[in-house]
Amino acid sequence: MDNKITIIEGPPPTFEAVNDGWAMGINESPALYDVVLTRLRTFNGPALVERCHRTWHQHAAMYLHYRDPMGLEERAPIMAARSVETSDGQVLLLWVRLKPSSEEVEDIEGGEDNNADYNGEI
Repeated sequence: MDNKITIIEGPPPTFEAVNDGWAMGINESPALYDVVLTRLRTFNGPALVERCHRTWHQHAAMYLHYRDPMGLEERAPIMAARSVETSDGQVLLLWVRLKPSSEEVEDIEGGEDNNADYNGEI
């Protein structure tokens, strides 16, 4: 059984935070994860959604395989899938589960410019 959807071309997927109650409900587990949404253009959205349903019906996990911005292979469990038709073609909506982001924004205290030695342009 093919239990993955692979992004074969284009940039890494962008993940959007999900604040819908139903999407947060599918994340119930003993570990902390974030449920996020990604939108992917495709030629066969309904077939991919059907493949997800067949895999889940067999009590198996379905994964999104992609490359991160560094080019490393990543995979994320797909929690829900939907195909929609837009004016630009078919779009596959995937709700995936990711480990919580470890990146935190640090507060700069004192108002000093920490980039005083930077000579480049912004």
